[in-house]
Amino acid sequence: MRFVVELWFMFRCDSESCEEQQKWPIVYSKSYNVHFCGVEKLHPFDAAKWENIYKRLKELISLNDNEIFLPEEATIQDLLLVHTQRYLNSLKWGWNVASIAEIPLLAFLPNRFIQRCYLRPMRYQTRGSMMAGQLAIDRGWAINIGGGFHHCRKDRGGGFCPYADITLMIESLFKSRPNEVKKIMIVDLDAHQGNGYARDFLGNSKVFIMDVYNSGIYPQDTEAKKAIHCKIELHYYTQDAEYLDKVESCLERSLRAFHPDLLVYNAGTDILEGDTLGRLSITPQGVIRRDELVFMKARERRVPIVMLTSGGYTKQSALVIAESIANLHGLGLISKN
Repeated sequence: MRFVVELWFMFRCDSESCEEQQKWPIVYSKSYNVHFCGVEKLHPFDAAKWENIYKRLKELISLNDNEIFLPEEATIQDLLLVHTQRYLNSLKWGWNVASIAEIPLLAFLPNRFIQRCYLRPMRYQTRGSMMAGQLAIDRGWAINIGGGFHHCRKDRGGGFCPYADITLMIESLFKSRPNEVKKIMIVDLDAHQGNGYARDFLGNSKVFIMDVYNSGIYPQDTEAKKAIHCKIELHYYTQDAEYLDKVESCLERSLRAFHPDLLVYNAGTDILEGDTLGRLSITPQGVIRRDELVFMKARERRVPIVMLTSGGYTKQSALVIAESIANLHGLGLISKN
C-alpha cells in the first residue's frame, strides 16, 4: 500500500510539473485591478492598466487564461519578511494610505473599503512579483503584469507604492534559493528614481542597482542615490536616440562590472511622450526597442530576467506594454517552453 501511495505521489508531482511547463511564465490575476466605485478616476494612474495589458496580450500571442500563473494574495507573513509590523499597522489609517496613493479622499473612507479596493489588489501584485522571481529562476524569464512598486521601502510607502515588492522578491529569493541566487541586479528604467529598494539595499554588496531616470521629478532622494552603482540622470523631454544610447551603454557597463544570478527589470512606461508625470519624450517604438535591448543583453548572457510593469500613466501605456511583450516573443527572446 505504501508503495502505491508513493508511486501516486510521484506521478502527481510529475503531472503538476508537466502542467506548469505548459504555461507561459507570465503572472497575472484579475484581482490586480483597482476599483473605487469611480474614485479611481481622480487619480492619474489608469486603474484598468493591468487588465488592458492582459486583454491585448491575449490577442497578440494567443494567450489563454489557463496558460498563465495566478498569484495568491500576499499574506502578513509574506510582508513581514521585509516590512516592519509598525509600517503594516500604519496602513490601517486612511490618512496614511491617502498620502501613499496620493488620493486625499481616501482619508475619509472606511479602512475596510480601502483594504478591499486598493490595498488588496496591491497585495496580489506583490505576491505576483514574488512568484515571477521564482519562475524566472526556473524558466529563464518571467513577467509580472503588475508590480514594480519601487518607491516603497521596508518602513515607508510613497509614490503610489504601498508595498516593497522588489525588496520582497529579492529577499525571498536569497532566503529560498541560496545556492542558485547569490547576486541580483536591478535595472530600473521607470521615469522616476527607484528610491525604495535603493534605501533597503544601501551597502548590500549582493545587489547591484542601475537606474536611469528624469532628474527633475519625484522623488529626488539624495540618500537613496548613494546605493546606485550605474546612474544616468536624464533631462526633461529626452528623446529616443539619446535615451536608447544611454540605456545600452549603462547596461553594458553594469553587466561587465557585475555578473548577477537574476536581473530584475523595472520596465516603467511613464517614459512615454505625453506622460505628464514622467516628462520624457520616448515613442512607443522607443519603449519596444528598450525592452528588446534589456532582454537581449540578459538572454545572450544566460542571466534569468524578471520584468515588472511599474509606472505608466497614459491610456496608451497598456497597449505599448502588450505590443512590446509580443515583440519579445516574435524575436524569440521569450517563449512558452
